[in-house]
Amino acid sequence: MFVFVCAGCGAELTIPLSQVALPAHAHQEYGNGTQLPVLMESGTFAVEPEPWGPPWRTWAEVSPDEAAARGVHAPVHALSDGAPGATVIAPGDARGTVLIPGHRGGGHCCGLDGAAGPNVACAACALPVASRIDDCSRWQAVWLAPTAVRRLRVDGTDSVPLSWAELVAEGSGTPPFEPIAAWGSRLGAGHWSHYRWSWSPQWEAAAGQALAHLLAASQGRPVTVPDGLAAEVFQRALDALLPTGPPARRAVLAGPGRPVPVGTADILLVPLHPRTGEAWAPDDPAAYPVPLPFGVWLWLAFPAADPPVPLAGRLPDGVLRDDFDPPAPRPRHLFRADPDIFRRTLVRLPDVRRPWLREILDDLRSTTPAPAPSSGVSGVSGLGGGGGGGGAGWRRPPRRG
Repeated sequence: MFVFVCAGCGAELTIPLSQVALPAHAHQEYGNGTQLPVLMESGTFAVEPEPWGPPWRTWAEVSPDEAAARGVHAPVHALSDGAPGATVIAPGDARGTVLIPGHRGGGHCCGLDGAAGPNVACAACALPVASRIDDCSRWQAVWLAPTAVRRLRVDGTDSVPLSWAELVAEGSGTPPFEPIAAWGSRLGAGHWSHYRWSWSPQWEAAAGQALAHLLAASQGRPVTVPDGLAAEVFQRALDALLPTGPPARRAVLAGPGRPVPVGTADILLVPLHPRTGEAWAPDDPAAYPVPLPFGVWLWLAFPAADPPVPLAGRLPDGVLRDDFDPPAPRPRHLFRADPDIFRRTLVRLPDVRRPWLREILDDLRSTTPAPAPSSGVSGVSGLGGGGGGGGAGWRRPPRRG
């Protein structure tokens, strides 16, 4: 385990933390005015290996050779010139820090967004050390600046990561839909109308990441995925983005407890270990592995039953009910992969330099409209407008690469 200390004075800034993989939704902006929970589980931290945060340079200011050296193979709105290695923690795990008065950032709406750089300082020496994020449509987090903190190992060792079999047995899947809170509802947090049921933002982020890999694995041919929830998540977008006619490449779910038909699958949907971030290794090296966060993969591979419907009628005296009313419904709109995470992933895959795949990326930039609030569908591609928000209202500055 590690604690993070101020690089200026050495004061401890966090509780002891264990490292886990960076979530696929770490930089997601979801919807319009939605209230997202804390990004990281308490007691954990993750590291962003790429530069992130201000200052930013537009694509016109970056040479193609420099972009390629940084692993970016197609144009993006802007690239960060910040230091790599930012560390993200849960806000409640910070210690000995204070907000910098009046330092809210430039793109905020309802809270702090960290767009202008660190807004949190060390309480002991006042060195700016972190960015607190709690704006609407953003995951709540504290990002420790890599140049302002140091990581120190503390007494004791981290537990050994669970094996794949143990992870499956533990059964910590991520449900595909969940209640999403609206920011600033006048009804109050305890009122059920404060929420709306939506596809999980984590699923939309994971699908955006996986869809980029599926396109790269397609070789410009149609791709089929398993029937059921996987088809609901991926098939509509794949059918819209890929041509018809050539023989389809077959994608199947593969991983612990899921035998792979030898020689019959071209693409494997495989899990990432939540602690190490390593992908499950297939036995068939010829099949293209497409990574999915473990919780999403587990729900696809071993789907859980739908939430039970509460019983109607009068309960016996003395019996209290603790279920929601009305019961948990499915979302009313079709699934949408997160378009920003899709593009951010795709431009970092070398295959995007292939003309047919670059053409798909360019077409999406020029033709994909914002999602219609009535239908919940953006165009025909299955790519939404940054989550389940959509509609009119304020707009954030353009997303960065």
